[in-house]
Amino acid sequence: MGKIYHGIMGLVVGDALGVPVEFEERDSFQVTDMIGYGTYRQPPGTWSDDSSMTLATLESITRLGRIDLKDIMQNFFQWLRHAAFTPYGEVFDCGIATQQAILRYAKGEKLENCGGKSFMDNGNGALMRILPIVFIPHTQEEIDAVGGLTHAHEISKIGCRLYLTVAEQILKGKEVVFPKEIPYYQIDNLKNLIRDEIKSSGYVVDTLEAALWCFYTTENYKNCVLKAVNLGGDTDTIAAVAGGLAGLFYGCGGKKGIPEEWIAKIAKKDWIKELCDKAEAQFCLS
Repeated sequence: MGKIYHGIMGLVVGDALGVPVEFEERDSFQVTDMIGYGTYRQPPGTWSDDSSMTLATLESITRLGRIDLKDIMQNFFQWLRHAAFTPYGEVFDCGIATQQAILRYAKGEKLENCGGKSFMDNGNGALMRILPIVFIPHTQEEIDAVGGLTHAHEISKIGCRLYLTVAEQILKGKEVVFPKEIPYYQIDNLKNLIRDEIKSSGYVVDTLEAALWCFYTTENYKNCVLKAVNLGGDTDTIAAVAGGLAGLFYGCGGKKGIPEEWIAKIAKKDWIKELCDKAEAQFCLS
């Protein structure tokens, strides 16, 4: 198992941990293990749109060996319309901006016009799925374009760039430094913030800052994602975004990595591993 598997499975496990308590108010619950049902009444190990769209992106770049915006968007369409890339053949969660962008594509709109461009289109729907781009040679323009398929406002584009900057530092074994860029005001001061200063909404700025705070203030994968889930609010996405980084950093198993007992509960875990293995071979990462 290599770096791609660690990052992708870290994201999927974080997502699955957060699914049962999505939208629940902070401190109205306490998650300590992989549970099920709750918000969407799904069994333990069920992942949501965060993982579906991440896996759809990974499948496209792995199959083609490059970034192809139309092919990625077609995978998104197959997910939304035909439940491809889902754990159980059902789409049970989809953000409004994401749905609108995919429907624009389905109606024949040009790719560059599909993603929402207004301030109100700055949900976390691009951030949650951007991780696979770090595994393939890319430009900043390509990051913006992939994120912009659904979320094309500059704030969302900056969030995706910042997240992949951190992921790339981890991949290269460099010290993780969180770059500061407006409007992500708190990023360079995260380790000094207390929990009450961290917001856990679906706004892309809040999601990225919360995920990085969880990663920065913990010392293993398990504590990182549980800290993210227990913030409440957009639990699955914050844990997925944090889990992707923590998976890359800590790997699987052992005292600090993704718990094997959690991976064992993940829906379609063998298919996910097979896809990651293909990506490892394609992009020569291990």
